[in-house]
Amino acid sequence: MIENISATRMELLRLKRRLKLAQRGHKLLKDKQDELMSQLLAIIDEVKNLRLSIERKFQSILFEFILASAKMGPSQAEEALLLPTKKISVSVKKKNLMSVRVPLFEKEVEGNIIPYGYLNTSSGMDAALIKFNKFIESLFNLAEKEKSVQLMADEIEETRRRVNSLEYKLIPNLTESIKYITMKLDETERSSIVRLMKIKDIIRGH
Repeated sequence: MIENISATRMELLRLKRRLKLAQRGHKLLKDKQDELMSQLLAIIDEVKNLRLSIERKFQSILFEFILASAKMGPSQAEEALLLPTKKISVSVKKKNLMSVRVPLFEKEVEGNIIPYGYLNTSSGMDAALIKFNKFIESLFNLAEKEKSVQLMADEIEETRRRVNSLEYKLIPNLTESIKYITMKLDETERSSIVRLMKIKDIIRGH
């Protein structure tokens, strides 16, 4: 950058304005990075706890379903669940979180989770399906948060690259260029003063 630089006062003022702008941008990006990291860590803890809870619930529901199927018989259980009557439509919207567009799932639910009559089925199957119906809501919640974590992590990485580019490349280059121009202008000023003094001495000599 210094090789092609013009050592003038106008260029010095321009570079100083750029440096001030870069330093302000660096501070804003650094603050954003820190805030994103803080929020990400909080969401990660929440996702971890939610995933563990979901895994425990799923194991419990699966166990109840296996017991109910054993009581009813595999063929009767399969026949009872052959034609599902509940339908869930999902649309994905976006919400802004620290300039990160994270997903917001909106669901439209039709029908009932229990697709059969109660005459030849087990109450255990009913209980398992009712629990699974509530369990679906937790899955949507987990999916939202896990996608948010991924998007926030991507944004943090992008912000970190921009912060590093400013901190280790642009700002040092501008600082070095400003120092170089200042030094050149000082040299020019000193040379001018020396030249004027010589001219004055010559004039006095005559």
